[in-house]
Amino acid sequence: MEIWVDADACPAVIKEILFKAAVRTGVQMTLVANRPVRIPVSRCIRFVQVRAGLDVADHEIIKRLAAGDLVITADIPLAADVIEKGGWALNPRGEMYSVENIRARLGMRDFLDSLRASGIETGGPPTLNKTDRQLFANQLDQFLTRAAQKS
Repeated sequence: MEIWVDADACPAVIKEILFKAAVRTGVQMTLVANRPVRIPVSRCIRFVQVRAGLDVADHEIIKRLAAGDLVITADIPLAADVIEKGGWALNPRGEMYSVENIRARLGMRDFLDSLRASGIETGGPPTLNKTDRQLFANQLDQFLTRAAQKS
């Protein structure tokens, strides 16, 4: 099992949680982005830089993903592709995407996109807060504990 991070949009505080978890558990983690990302020196953390462009990092993650891998992303279409390929997807706010909820998330995303395209201001997501960070850390820890029990 490997952790993949859609690093272009991943908040720094979430990356720090991920770095600590990877070092603590020894799970291989790869951050993928189209611009340089600073990572700590560790044998289990690496970085892959891809060329700039729409969804280039997403396509690289899907290309390298194996069934059972975990992807950290707020990108709902990427999360849907991960689930379709047999992986797991966790939002930086701590929501685990699943077969059961991904269609509803895609529908809402598409609806909001259509509102924005028609000129309606929908606003962005709220600022990541302490509760979001704690929920993310808890979900990540639970996932890593289950993965360790299976191996």
